[in-house]
Amino acid sequence: MQDIYVVSHPHAEHTARDLVGGWHDSRLTSRGRRDARLVAEEFERRRRGNARAIRITTSDLARCAETAEIIASRLDAPVARDPRLREISFGDAEGRPNDWLAQRRVPAPDHDRLEHRGPIPGAETRRELATRVGASVRELMADVDHDHIVVTHGYALTFVITAWMQIPVDAVGFASFATKPGAITHLQLDDYWRNRTLLSLADTSHLHTDQF
Repeated sequence: MQDIYVVSHPHAEHTARDLVGGWHDSRLTSRGRRDARLVAEEFERRRRGNARAIRITTSDLARCAETAEIIASRLDAPVARDPRLREISFGDAEGRPNDWLAQRRVPAPDHDRLEHRGPIPGAETRRELATRVGASVRELMADVDHDHIVVTHGYALTFVITAWMQIPVDAVGFASFATKPGAITHLQLDDYWRNRTLLSLADTSHLHTDQF
């Protein structure tokens, strides 16, 4: 069996300030750092007795990279930064108040889910996001000698999953896997049947603590 874990970065400064994220580079809050440590402890528990080597690959944005380093320090595992795992770009809206974007945003119509860019200059399409995330995931999946932890963002997570399941980009126009900050999604590849199973989606049970 090969295990792949996808981590949604915990609470970040742009969320606390109600700002548009995307490629806006904000760090974890104190709450986010606490939750990242809880994620790391959960991986230590899950990996106990597992002899397979593990690699950590993260979006290069600070909120993900910081999360990955906290996990790596607990697991003594290498970390690689990959900008292809970034969140979708909101172009000129990034770092602005969410209300600013809400007043200008136009939802993608059903007939144009993949190519729709909307009115915000510099924003990415869903196809662009799915294509770059997919390229990163395919490279990781070629490494069958390791288990993998992928640290990414809430929306980008959907396309980590679809790429891992080998769903073509042309078929993901309506795909959506909801997650939460600090959640762990567990994917598993079966050695015999070669099935790719979504064992758990957006698990946050490890964050249920009274320690603040």
